[in-house]
Amino acid sequence: MLKYAFRRILGMIPMLFLISIVVFTLAKLMPGDSLSGEIDPRNTNPQYIAEMREKLGYNDPLPQQYARWIGNFVQGDFGKSARFKIPAAEVIGERIPNTLLLGFTSILITYFLAFFMGTYAGRKPYTLGDNLIGGINYLGLSIPSFIAGVFAIFFFSFTLGWFPSNGSIDIGMTEGTLEYWLSRLHHVFLPAVVLGLLSTASYTQFLRNDIIENSRKDFVRTARAKGTAERKIYNVHILRNSIIPLITFLGFDLVAIISGAIITETIFTYPGLGQLFLQSVGTRDYPVLMTLTMLFSFLTLIGNLIADILYGVVDPRIRLD
Repeated sequence: MLKYAFRRILGMIPMLFLISIVVFTLAKLMPGDSLSGEIDPRNTNPQYIAEMREKLGYNDPLPQQYARWIGNFVQGDFGKSARFKIPAAEVIGERIPNTLLLGFTSILITYFLAFFMGTYAGRKPYTLGDNLIGGINYLGLSIPSFIAGVFAIFFFSFTLGWFPSNGSIDIGMTEGTLEYWLSRLHHVFLPAVVLGLLSTASYTQFLRNDIIENSRKDFVRTARAKGTAERKIYNVHILRNSIIPLITFLGFDLVAIISGAIITETIFTYPGLGQLFLQSVGTRDYPVLMTLTMLFSFLTLIGNLIADILYGVVDPRIRLD
């Protein structure tokens, strides 16, 4: 397994190189550039602007600009944010804890609810409980995240006043105290529930359908014919095979932990990487935009690798060569 993982990691290098070319090209094809964030807005002298373009290297040939950017990137220099006037790494680093908290909380909600609802519906198919869970799932699949977010803010924040509608922490909190962490959990709970519940619907249906399908297979009938306990048949033979599709989702969910939900973070004005990505597009903050895109691409590859490795852990029949 270690040999397989090492080989996959080596294979990521040319893939990331190709991704970097695409990211750089798309950034250059976007209208305008980040020059307006680099110059003094009080000085509109055309000669001054031309000198700044030359100084910042915007007039250099594109291959030279790419070589300079990728050379600095691999050394950990991601450039300076044109909007915040500080290194892009610092801007992203400030948002990562918020997105991690949102992502992990939403994933815990998703898998906890999906596992229990999916197993119940799979073990008791076509009953009243199964139909009720199915109806809730289809309702969750049909509601867009921005609609769910707006209604959640209106009902739980403005009407009931249970949760804040924006931000990640109350003003004046001392970092590291119990009140500080309670405030963070209070702010993250509502967007995490919205994000987690919408993902739960599809996961529940996948698990429910796989349990029903696996319970009808020959190896289950053989186990019953041998007198194997029903509890063991379900836990060892049916459930273990049925959770394999969820392992696939887990690999992609690891990307969602970092990237966050752009729409959800924007609606709740939650300062995470998703909201930062959207803002960097609107303000043409290319150093931050390109760094985030490369980060999301890298995490997608890592998520796929983790999913493949977990296949072999969950199902011994799957071998990684």
